[in-house]
Amino acid sequence: MGSTVEGPSMPAARRDPYEVLSVPRDCSDQEIKTAYKKLALKYHPDKNVSNPEASELFKEVAFSYSILSDPEKRRQYDIAGFEAIENAGMDMEIDLSNLGTVNTMFAALFSKLGVPIKTTISATVTEEALNGTITIKPLPIGTSVSGKVDKQSAHFFGVTITDEQAQSGIIIRVTSASQSKFKLLYFEQDINGGYGLALQEDSEKTGKVTSAGMYFLNFQVYRLDSTVNALAIAKDPDAAFFKRLEGLQPCEISELKAGTHIFAVYGDNFFKTASYTIEALCATSYEDTTEKLKEIEAQMLSKRNELRQFETQYRKALAQYQEVSNRYTQEKQCVDDLLKQRDGIHASFTTSATVKTLSQNGGSNKFSGEDFTAQNLEEDINSDGKDKSTKKKWFNINLRTPDKKFFS
Repeated sequence: MGSTVEGPSMPAARRDPYEVLSVPRDCSDQEIKTAYKKLALKYHPDKNVSNPEASELFKEVAFSYSILSDPEKRRQYDIAGFEAIENAGMDMEIDLSNLGTVNTMFAALFSKLGVPIKTTISATVTEEALNGTITIKPLPIGTSVSGKVDKQSAHFFGVTITDEQAQSGIIIRVTSASQSKFKLLYFEQDINGGYGLALQEDSEKTGKVTSAGMYFLNFQVYRLDSTVNALAIAKDPDAAFFKRLEGLQPCEISELKAGTHIFAVYGDNFFKTASYTIEALCATSYEDTTEKLKEIEAQMLSKRNELRQFETQYRKALAQYQEVSNRYTQEKQCVDDLLKQRDGIHASFTTSATVKTLSQNGGSNKFSGEDFTAQNLEEDINSDGKDKSTKKKWFNINLRTPDKKFFS
């Protein structure tokens, strides 16, 4: 009996995402985030176990947020509605805390096979953060901390920075030598004294480790969503190259002010704990590197636009190539057939054909081909009744016995 991974999939009866989140069409990104957080907590299945309608509303909220939180998807929806979103392809997020054991096993299997599976953060973690009931460990600039975090749980860290460090830029990086799956989270202070989720980065496999980072360098930095390329490969492997940079998305926050900022490592493994090392760095010692990053990402944006144009040219050229390739095959077959027919005609002019013709006309084949030999000529003379011994040969000398009288 089959099992499916249930999550915030596309609702059967779709409502306007703006209506679902109760935000105006010209709302800001922050307004969308705030509305989503409130509704997600309100309808989360963990808090509404006996209310099946809440689960459906939670899916609808997650689906609407997945559209409006993505600048490109929001633009497509504003222009052409849900049809544009369906054509572009959607990658839904699932809440592992809401899955049964069997569904979690299926999700883990799909992830191992390379199927992009996005997960949401457990409502318990976000609710505790909003209520301010979390334990925060200090993470001084220039230091690192290692640990293990349970699945669907989080370890919180406070990073305190000065004005000078804020101006230079701050980098928060997490790595896992055991290639664990995790999320790096950033929380902002809420007006009620709690902490609201403002930013998250999923771990990606880079070489022999998994890693995630946040770069507050006082200029626009970008994240690369690998699921965009994975979905493109699934839909059209030949065109996957052109989509490699389509996942490049601007980070919502590019600078931090002086003060204490809250980060967290969230365990995103399907079954086991996630091992990690988190470090906080000041960009003062990496000025050349940060400038290089700025330059490289500008080149990537330019290259993405070039690839969009080149894809059109490539597809036209590919279609022409396929057309001429098919013609090449046809023309080659035609030439081969003509040469074969020509060879057949040439073969009809050989001696074997002449013999056949002469035989049909009642002629003789005595002087034809390899049968025309000296022996044949001799037989022909004999057949005319002439004496074969008319011309004597040296080995045909007639030796007579001497007369007996000569010796008497």
